[in-house]
Amino acid sequence: MRRRSVLPVLFATALLATSAACGDNSNPTIPTPTPTPPVTQTFTGSINTNGAMTFTFDVATSGFVTATLTSIGPDSTTLIGMSIGTYNAGVCTVGPGLNLYPAAQGASILASVSAPGTLCLRVFDAKGTITTETTFSVDVAHP
Repeated sequence: MRRRSVLPVLFATALLATSAACGDNSNPTIPTPTPTPPVTQTFTGSINTNGAMTFTFDVATSGFVTATLTSIGPDSTTLIGMSIGTYNAGVCTVGPGLNLYPAAQGASILASVSAPGTLCLRVFDAKGTITTETTFSVDVAHP
């Protein structure tokens, strides 16, 4: 957090020094960063009893990640689990509060990302309640 508070001050100081050196007496305008629109990726697959699938995706900047279970079948009332984590060396590590069970069709997980990197979405049968192959689709919006 210190980095965020220090960098704008350094930027503003450098801008003021440049303006003063040029003989411009007007107040400098500090540009406002343009937020990057989120990228949406759709992940689909199927799981069986006690099954799971993991998908990876890269985030370019800090911001928010939202994973939404958009469809599940053949029974749209089936409950499954979803989680968001960090992906490193083939392992999806899920932090506290980023695991959602039960997740019904339309459920979402919201996570905050502090830096660019590779994240993972895990879709699973948490309680062994799926009795037949179940298909799903999850939309992940991220920076």
